[in-house]
Amino acid sequence: MSSSNSQYIKWTVHEYHQPERSQNWYIIAGIVILFCLFFSFFDISGWHIIWLGLKANFLFALIIIISTIVLIINDSRTPGQINVELGPEGVKIGQSFYDYDSLKSFAVLYKPKQSIKNLYFEHKNSIKPRLSFPLRRLDALTVRNFLIKYLDEDLERTNMPLSEQLTKLLKL
Repeated sequence: MSSSNSQYIKWTVHEYHQPERSQNWYIIAGIVILFCLFFSFFDISGWHIIWLGLKANFLFALIIIISTIVLIINDSRTPGQINVELGPEGVKIGQSFYDYDSLKSFAVLYKPKQSIKNLYFEHKNSIKPRLSFPLRRLDALTVRNFLIKYLDEDLERTNMPLSEQLTKLLKL
């Protein structure tokens, strides 16, 4: 559902993107996970394999295990719907509100041949993550013309961020 008037633009998005994965994806992911776990307990230095204790990286193993658990949990649930609302004072995403004063810029990326129609917000505080939303059925030009009144437009963004490209490629 999407709507717009002169004061607000509203639509809903999925909580997160859930890619379709084949059985081969799960087999390859399992092999990569086992490979990473193996090398977290063994270190190949030159031609020697050093056994547990000397150079074992238990923190890396813990990160791999936790990441695997998170992936399994997220894969087993259906993403919810979140309301996004652009208004004269800021952006409301679900229960969170971002005042335009806290945002540095926006970019609307529209590439119909690649099925890309996304909206990006960069925070002034570079520690905060970029906000990214699919525009779905909204007109990209309408969204751009609405936001240009409140924020600077990032005209240099002509492609999806590398992190999103890798996420899409690896089906994460």
